[in-house]
Amino acid sequence: MPSDRPIFVVGCPRSGTTLLQLMLHAHQRIAIPPETRFLLPVYESRCGFGDLREPANRRELARWIVDAKETKFTDLGLDADQVVDEVVAGPPTVGSALGIVFRAYARRFGRARWGDKRPSYFRRLDVLLRMFPDAQIVHLVRDGRDCVASLKEMPWFHMGTFHAISTWNEAIDAGRRAAQRLGPAAYYELGYERLVADPQTELTRLCGFLGEDYDPAMTEPHHMAKVAVPAHKKWHARTYGSVGTDRVGSWAQRLEPWEIALCESVMGSRLTDKGYERTGVPRPSATDVARYLRVAAHRRLAARKCAALDQIRRRREPNPVASYIAESTYADA
Repeated sequence: MPSDRPIFVVGCPRSGTTLLQLMLHAHQRIAIPPETRFLLPVYESRCGFGDLREPANRRELARWIVDAKETKFTDLGLDADQVVDEVVAGPPTVGSALGIVFRAYARRFGRARWGDKRPSYFRRLDVLLRMFPDAQIVHLVRDGRDCVASLKEMPWFHMGTFHAISTWNEAIDAGRRAAQRLGPAAYYELGYERLVADPQTELTRLCGFLGEDYDPAMTEPHHMAKVAVPAHKKWHARTYGSVGTDRVGSWAQRLEPWEIALCESVMGSRLTDKGYERTGVPRPSATDVARYLRVAAHRRLAARKCAALDQIRRRREPNPVASYIAESTYADA
């Protein structure tokens, strides 16, 4: 029987998650929307919406999703009022409300199954699984040096090399923990370099994990770009072309020698464990290593504070958070 479990695509930013989103969206049964900005904010604000057993509170939650500019709801191409009505008529949990929105997006394309993609979800996998306990996590891994080189060039990334390196390390570490905790039925790791070198083989394997038949349309994701990539995101322009390996290893020309040295030192075994060869460049300066360690420590502290705050909020939750949408309604709601 075909699966209808939610699919979440995660990874370090600039690891190819948009490409994978389009590949999945090309599948005849799956819809993965452009990146939204409402899933985690709704979860984090859940106490503020009050008891969702009250229809008025569900309406307030739904109106925030569809009306607030920062949610990117307009990128989904959905009828806002219809979505609001569906949320109000749905079960009284934040997971249900969010699932209803994504289900509506899948229905727009006649798809039976929905998913979501946002690289930074790797930091909050526990939250995703609280709301969607049956979710399947697909983690795309790319050479950390290529991720750092690409992040530095993004108009929206302003934190520099040290934070970029730390972001990749955090994604790899989160993947290791998830693989141990979730097991092969819920967590799947995919290498970007293998994906672009042999899309058919890698996507066939991915479909096996997802419980889907392989769809050849997945190897031509550029056909989906106009539909599922907002035009204003110029940094995704390459998704309009065919899949290729031309950017693999381009970090060698895009990073400065000191950045390569620092990457290979502090990424260390994470690189080699994922099959990436190190060049053997001289060790980085003690100053650069110390600065990286300060950045990484600061980020770990921020993550711990975020987790502690979530534990406090959990004690104040007026409702369960898990989605109670009947899965059988996904295809015919």
